[in-house]
Amino acid sequence: MSGERWREGNSLRLLENGEEFFPRVFEAIRAARSEVLLETFILFDDPVGRDLRAALIEAASKGARVEVLMDHYGSPNLSDEFIGGMTAVGVKVHFFDAQPKFMGYFRVNPLRRLHRKLVVIDRAIGFIGGINYSHDHLREFGPLGKQDYSVEVAGPVVEDMRELMEEALQSPDRRSRRRWFRRRVPALKSFPSGTGKARALLVVRDNQEHRDDIERYYRSAIRNARSEVIIANAYFFPGVRLLREMRAAARRGVRLVLILQGSPDKAIMRWAAVTLYDYLLRSGVVIYEYCERPLHGKVAVIDDHWATVGSSNLDPLSLALNLEANLLIRDRDFTGYLRERLQQLMDHCCREVPPPSTPKPRWWSQASAYLVFRFLRRFPRWAEALPQHRPEVSRAEVSDAPVQETVMHRDAA
Repeated sequence: MSGERWREGNSLRLLENGEEFFPRVFEAIRAARSEVLLETFILFDDPVGRDLRAALIEAASKGARVEVLMDHYGSPNLSDEFIGGMTAVGVKVHFFDAQPKFMGYFRVNPLRRLHRKLVVIDRAIGFIGGINYSHDHLREFGPLGKQDYSVEVAGPVVEDMRELMEEALQSPDRRSRRRWFRRRVPALKSFPSGTGKARALLVVRDNQEHRDDIERYYRSAIRNARSEVIIANAYFFPGVRLLREMRAAARRGVRLVLILQGSPDKAIMRWAAVTLYDYLLRSGVVIYEYCERPLHGKVAVIDDHWATVGSSNLDPLSLALNLEANLLIRDRDFTGYLRERLQQLMDHCCREVPPPSTPKPRWWSQASAYLVFRFLRRFPRWAEALPQHRPEVSRAEVSDAPVQETVMHRDAA
């Protein structure tokens, strides 16, 4: 991926939840003429996963190059039949950090995951956000159906997305050579402006050159906020520097609003966020808990012109370990619309957490909360110290050739 640069002339469209995202991305994949690149953390063999599989097979059957990269930890137990139906027609299926299960059952590689959700089609259309390919991103799934967001984008920033995805598919040796060269001769690509009016910047987090980029951009945007910051984030447990920027913004008069999980899909993550409530509320931060269903979004709007949508939570895994991708956006129309949608959540689906009514906690309560915070925040450093291997991308292999033939025949029918 080339150096970070804002790209002019992009067109953007917010896609809220699976109801808007899945039909649009599947339609675009089926219409592909030359290329489909797709990255995801989760792909399940369920109604949504099977619809995606059918769209990918259709694109490949018409001659498009189709490459799928999924995280092996997030997308377990896909059968030879499921994968074979794709590989039989030319879809290239890859896994990030494929590792055998301990004793055939326990997955032992939960850290440093490929958590990005990206699609690029024909080098012209891109999708980026937090939505996985699973049934639980639809309301019909029931009370555990997730609330989430993605962006469809057309314009020069799509090429940055594509370059990032192509690099992920390369062998580790080729990636290392590119990084060695790029450190000495920076790649400065210039893309012509598109027909849209939005400025956009692709920001990533990895474990080599971009370890804190997403958090750094969040801190900078909050530091420069003048009137309002609204952050909706599923798993909220940021570092000290980001918390201090939030508190400082609230104290200087910025309306700083957090929309966090009230009906969590992971109770421990809500517990971690709640440990920060007193610290933030006493500084003037406003906290809403989204209670209608699990919140899975990772979005923010600042003032009337800055927004971000992507895959990165504000927690230790996303900010310090996982591979993530967010799109930063400077566009008043897009930011205004996203703000309207977040305000709709606050008005109809959230409860506001009241400010503390008791005096400031005693020193020993503050000390214990501080120790808990430090204990949890040190987790990424502990993880770095653990014995580790270098995650690699590997091609999926289907062991049973007759299964491939059977599935291809069924899909053709």
